[in-house]
Amino acid sequence: MAHASSVLRIGNASGFYGDRFAAVREMLTDGPLDVLTGDYLAELTMLILARDRLRDPSLGYARTFLRQMEECLGLARERGVTVVVNAGGLNPARLADQLRELAQRLGVPTAVAHVEGDDLLPRRAELGLPEHLLAANAYLGGFGIAACLAGGADVVVTGRVTDAALVAGPAIAHFGWTATDLDALAGAVVAGHVLECGAQATGGNYAFFHEHDVDRPGFPLAELYPDGSSVITKHPGTGGAVTVGTVTAQLLYETGGSNYLGPDVTARLDTVRLTEEGPDRVRIDGVRGEAPPPTLKVGCNRLGGHRNEVVFVLTGLDIEAKAALVRRQFTAALPPEARPAELRWTLARTDHPDAATEEAASALLRLTARDRDPAKVGRELGKAAVELGLAGYPGFHLTAPPGPGAPYGVFTASHVDAKLVEHTAVLPDGRRIAVPPAPVTSQPIDVEQELPESLPPGPTRRAPLGLLLGARSGDKGGDANLGVWARSEEGWRWLAHTLTVEKLRELLPETAELTVRRHLLPNLRAVNFTLTGLLGEGVAAQHRFDPQAKALGEWLRSRHLDIPEALL
Repeated sequence: MAHASSVLRIGNASGFYGDRFAAVREMLTDGPLDVLTGDYLAELTMLILARDRLRDPSLGYARTFLRQMEECLGLARERGVTVVVNAGGLNPARLADQLRELAQRLGVPTAVAHVEGDDLLPRRAELGLPEHLLAANAYLGGFGIAACLAGGADVVVTGRVTDAALVAGPAIAHFGWTATDLDALAGAVVAGHVLECGAQATGGNYAFFHEHDVDRPGFPLAELYPDGSSVITKHPGTGGAVTVGTVTAQLLYETGGSNYLGPDVTARLDTVRLTEEGPDRVRIDGVRGEAPPPTLKVGCNRLGGHRNEVVFVLTGLDIEAKAALVRRQFTAALPPEARPAELRWTLARTDHPDAATEEAASALLRLTARDRDPAKVGRELGKAAVELGLAGYPGFHLTAPPGPGAPYGVFTASHVDAKLVEHTAVLPDGRRIAVPPAPVTSQPIDVEQELPESLPPGPTRRAPLGLLLGARSGDKGGDANLGVWARSEEGWRWLAHTLTVEKLRELLPETAELTVRRHLLPNLRAVNFTLTGLLGEGVAAQHRFDPQAKALGEWLRSRHLDIPEALL
């Protein structure tokens, strides 16, 4: 990609491994693009790919992308659209080879490059990473992607880069930015963060979904400018909506305080300005960048042990007493030597009084077992549950027959000195370009934001928070992130003073004993909470009912508080 000063149109066609298969074709045919990106990696995906690689060392990449290119590579080349994806996963070199073979078979001349160096598993001991890992991958930045594009690549595949690097890399190559263009880099990173989760920026998973046609939201694109500012939009005629609200929601997703750390730049989220520029057009500008930290985050995946689950259905009257009986009987039936290291009981009161259907009259008692020994979550566990069938509570049945236990993974984050990571761009002609770390680094400090003026007293009404506030939540390893925003200045003033850490613990009792941090983001009229340890050992460990905290925000929005009538 040549250096230029014109606008750069970058679209997204995947927010996760398993996203809408047709999105690649849709983004290529529904309107003009310069670059098409796809994010296929997540913490859980890396574990899945690591297990693929264990079975077959030639695997470890997102095979869906190869099928999408079989269908659309010719279309991308015909339209002059560069493709940049992290679908390489744990084996970007192999995926690059597969793409070259595909291009030759299709008769579509394509220059393919890849980025590597994120895989630290072979150097685990040297770098002081944990033992017994299946995968250890550093989060690389966008300059390796930029080097591939400068080397003439039509398609760039990477391993574990930051999600935002898929947008920042093409912008670096297009505009000729250097590592010292911190504000421009930060703007591109913020645009990349908005795009990275696909339709979440266009009305998917949106708190106020009922206000828009979100039956089939289109995928987002960003028009990037030389100063790093951007306009978030979508192809004309596609579903969903791009509004200040949808963009705010995505900006809060899986972030923490005012500093959004990355390998190329620390983007100051407290400087982001959002302006509705027209229908389905939201301008992002004002973003300030600071030097990145001296370390890179490393995602570490390992097997944590084995787990199993048995769900008892409790119907009608005396639900609590029935649950207590099951627990007593099951504990007595399971021999001490067969008892797993962890047994967790959770009663979900999904039952309704005087219900018109049996299902609506039923609650679910879930037993989750974990142990390093697969035998302890296998046959004996299921046998102890099934043998209660005719000797237990009235109406005894299970949602499904107990099966064998299954392995579960654990994700943890480590950090290594960026200078120790061999970030490498492998160009289409085979040349290997070493990508240096950021020349200047600093340890960013979150800026303490001032509270806005509180609202004057007035009459209130008991109502759900969701009438006034939007929310978006997600996971980062074992922690959960919960962003909450208001849609008016008055709503923001009430939110900032009302939704304290103490109030959050009161509304979400599950968080009462956790470390909870609150960050104010006045420009976004938002507060962002980090809930440490809510998800145990991460999504793959299935620690709680909603293991990725995807619906945590919706739970909060359903809770009732005394809200000023003037805001409702």
